[in-house]
Order: sequence, then structure tokens, then C-alpha cells
Amino acid sequence: MERPIRLGVVMDPIANIKYAKDSTLAMLLAAQARGFELLYMEIGDLALRDGVALGRVRPLTVRADPNDWFTLRPPTVERLGDLDCILMRKDPPFDTEYIYSTYILERAEEAGALVVNRPQGLRDMNEKVYTAWFPQCCAPTLITRDMGEMEAFLREHDKIVCKPLHGMGGRSIFVVERNDKNMKVIFETLTDYGQRFAIVQRYIPDIVETGDSRVLLIDGEPVPYALARIPSPTDNRGNLAAGARGVGRPLNDRDRWIASQIGPAMAARGMLFVGLDVIGGYVTEINVTSPTGIRELDAQFGIDIGGMLMDAIARRLRGSSSSAAGAQQTEADKG
Repeated sequence: MERPIRLGVVMDPIANIKYAKDSTLAMLLAAQARGFELLYMEIGDLALRDGVALGRVRPLTVRADPNDWFTLRPPTVERLGDLDCILMRKDPPFDTEYIYSTYILERAEEAGALVVNRPQGLRDMNEKVYTAWFPQCCAPTLITRDMGEMEAFLREHDKIVCKPLHGMGGRSIFVVERNDKNMKVIFETLTDYGQRFAIVQRYIPDIVETGDSRVLLIDGEPVPYALARIPSPTDNRGNLAAGARGVGRPLNDRDRWIASQIGPAMAARGMLFVGLDVIGGYVTEINVTSPTGIRELDAQFGIDIGGMLMDAIARRLRGSSSSAAGAQQTEADKG
């Protein structure tokens, strides 16, 4: 009898998640339904000993019960490379501790575990900066420390969105119009008076009516529905954490074209679960650290996105994603 897939997960404390919204729980429920063995870790459970990645793992059982959704059994220490797959689902902030954890997970990967998403990609693909690799999919964008360049960009486009490169959940996002008297202080705040890079993008008015849509990619292929996050009437931000309303919709032709441009590169680099933020047909961010939106889309359309991901992982583990994908990944690493 074939042994079950051993799936480790690195996540924030499972006792503190929001049951109805947590995408990682949806993944774990789907994995358990497929007979996977679940092993739970938090970031503090990771270690390196003489170059070997180790984890203090706790066997995990999950349940679709909003009042009692998990059971953890006593921990043991295991070589992480002996696991079949490890889900890295620790939420940002993307700080030095997060980076250190990717080094440990990379040693696990080199020892044989499939890490989702790939540690090198987690380090390389800043969600805002990495859009520069796909300029054909993006609205005009500037990344700079220079406040004069930001002001010139604003004069060119009349209305812009300004963001820090490290933010999440809609934090420190500003919409600035020409002649806004707060313009200089916003630029000063975001760049720390020219000491930090920040990003400015042309404002896309479609966000008011159609929202900021999350398009999910699983091993390079798009989920057939997107989650449009519609800002509240009193806010510019299309972030659920900032009060936006999540409305599912089928993908349109532009979404599918964007996925065709970005998806193959993500799959080739081992990024199996990616969230694209799309406003008015333009990509504004590429999320690789801990994309969400599964629970809302599953509920609205009766699908099983976590199951799609687990099936993709099983195919990767069987090698049916083909040696060509591995060759592409090797070439991507050289680039």
C-alpha cells in the first residue's frame, strides 16, 4: 500500500486564525481529505544543525468545525528534507526573521522536500517590485527614492497611488492628485526623505466600481474565478483587511491573458500558489508569500481551490509536471 504524502506546514498559530477566512486551513482540510499526513510548525520550530534543516513537528488533525478546527499531538524533531512537501504559509511581515526561515527551508528543499512556495522565489519576488518583470501587464509604474521624480510622475499622470515596498493589507497606501498640498509630506514619509525606495503607479479609476481583483495561479494555471475587492465608499483601498467587500467573478479575457504572461514564469520558478492583484486589467502586485482568497471563492462558487493546489502538489511529487518544468526552473535560476 502506498504511504501517504507527508505534508508539513509552517504557519502562524493555528489557534488564532479566523476560521471562516483562513486560506491555509482550506489547504489543510483539502490535504487531509486526500489522505495526506499533516505536520504542523510555527516559524520558531525551524532550526539548522550542521547544515541540516530540522523542524519540531506536531502531527495535526483539522476539522470543518468553526468551534473546534484542529488537534495537535506531541512534537518530535525531524529532518525537514524527509518530508514530501512543506507549505510555507507564514504571513508577512517580510522581515529578516522571515528571510532566515527561507534559508532553513532551502536546505530542506536541497535535501529532497518540495517547498511551496520555493524559498528562493520568496526572497527574490517582492510583491510590488517583481511586477517590473512583466511591464506589458502593468500600468505606468515608478520605483525610486527621488521625491522630485515622484512629483514629475504625478504631473505626468495627474493622479497616482503611492506605496511602501514592504507594506501589506493596505497599510500606508496613499492616493495623490495634482496640487494636493499633502503631496510633499507623503513623498517624504514614504521615502524617509529620500532614504528608502517607494513605488508610485498611475491611479486606475476602475477600482471604484470593479475593485482590486485577486487572480489565483496554481502551478501557473489560473483558478477560473477572481475575487474582486470593492473599496468601501469612504476608502480608496481594495484590501479586505481595510474594509473592502469581496465579490467573486469569472475570469475575463484580460485576466486569462495576464495569467498566460505570468503563470509559466511562476511555475518554472517553483511558485505553485500565487495571487495576482489586477485593477482595470493591469497587474499592480504579484503575491507569493501567503496569498489568500480561497475561502471566499470556494463559498461563492462551490469550488475547492485548496484541493486544486493539493492535486498540483501531488502531480509535482509524482514528477508528472515533466522534466521540462525542472529544466525551465534550472534555466530560470541561471537568469
